[in-house]
Amino acid sequence: MKFMLIMRATDAAVEAYQDIPFEQIIEAMGKYNESMMKAGVLLAGEGLTDASEGFVVDFSAEQPLVTDGPYGETKELFNGFWIIEVSTREEAAQWASRAPLGPGSFLEVRRVTEMDDFPADNEWIQKEEGWREEQAQRTQQ
Repeated sequence: MKFMLIMRATDAAVEAYQDIPFEQIIEAMGKYNESMMKAGVLLAGEGLTDASEGFVVDFSAEQPLVTDGPYGETKELFNGFWIIEVSTREEAAQWASRAPLGPGSFLEVRRVTEMDDFPADNEWIQKEEGWREEQAQRTQQ
């Protein structure tokens, strides 16, 4: 089973990280990532730039509205993610619990849907499966 570990933090947690030397943060994340790679569970993982470089697309109106970041008052920011492949939900929780995050930080853990989760006879599911096969062939070249 694949799970996405979604790193979120409050504004206070983001500010607290500014007091920690960058090298210390990179080392802690590097050790965590290395442990997942050595265990063979890490499929992907990325951090994100500051919210001021992002934007939000709001679909509340008839025409989507694009607003540049930062986003005003935030309760939590999405700061990065890992995708892991493990045998059970409990194993995903164990890996998530080892993340080097501090107070005000959260990992939302969600199972990534698989092709088997959808009806195999659906036209769009069949197209998706074909697209994934094409993508896999392109990356192997």
